[in-house]
Amino acid sequence: MRKTAPYRIQTISELHSLFGLPKPDNPLISVIDFELLKFDTSEVWESFYYDFYCVACKKDSSGKFKYGQRNYDFNKGVMSFTKPRQLFSVTNVSDDPATGYMLVFNPDLIRHYELGKLIGNYGFFSYATAEALHLSEKEEGVILAHFQLMQEELKSNNDQYSQDVIVSHLALLLNHSKRYYNRQFLSRRKVNNDTVAKLEELIENYLKNEATHSGLPTVNFFAEKLNISPNYLSDLLKNSTGKNAQTHIQECMIDRAKQLLSTTCLSVKEIAYDLGFVHPQSFSTMFRKNTQQTPLQYRALFN
Repeated sequence: MRKTAPYRIQTISELHSLFGLPKPDNPLISVIDFELLKFDTSEVWESFYYDFYCVACKKDSSGKFKYGQRNYDFNKGVMSFTKPRQLFSVTNVSDDPATGYMLVFNPDLIRHYELGKLIGNYGFFSYATAEALHLSEKEEGVILAHFQLMQEELKSNNDQYSQDVIVSHLALLLNHSKRYYNRQFLSRRKVNNDTVAKLEELIENYLKNEATHSGLPTVNFFAEKLNISPNYLSDLLKNSTGKNAQTHIQECMIDRAKQLLSTTCLSVKEIAYDLGFVHPQSFSTMFRKNTQQTPLQYRALFN
């Protein structure tokens, strides 16, 4: 039996219609109260995706919300952030509504603003469900205030300044979210340190036993092994070590190369292949860029 393709929700107006809501006040952005939602078209909610961004602050949901392959627990107040074309499903929806707000906005809203250039810097739009932002009561109050201010602006104003004000509120909301994620990383330092230690163990094992056959190590490979998203791993490392995941992996490769150069008779070409490089020159370029020395110059220090 052929599997049905996910339903594509192309516009915010279409989303409103599917939820049984009036037309949005602005076709490019909407703040939706979860208590007003109706999931009448069950076939749609089994598998769907948006053509726009979504920021949700939601709690107390009795239904099951799936993002990707994981169920999402909304028993506590959390925020989630998703970008266009990410897959969702909602099942077992009851008459007991969730509380909170969903903010959806079309990329065209911010395209000509500074936020349009910076939106890719908000890595949490690519986090997995288990990496949601858990808010304190005070933080939740700040976030909900931003939702309400945007909702009021959309309903009461429609002049030449309206979009500028809305985008400003949106930027503030995202920057507060970034701040709260940073707090979450700090408050989970013990767990994060354990993750960093596990990552370094995985990298060491990969470089010693797998790189020759499997190629250069990647952020995606280790993120999958750690059951977290690549963006979350990178942001976790930035908060723990000051460096992103790619830089962290590369530094481990340099350390391994230094070890081999100083303690073995392997040629530079053999070391390059041992680390997963297809072209030895690429290894030499990376080594020189990171150490200001060629591999042979480094080896000479030990002769």
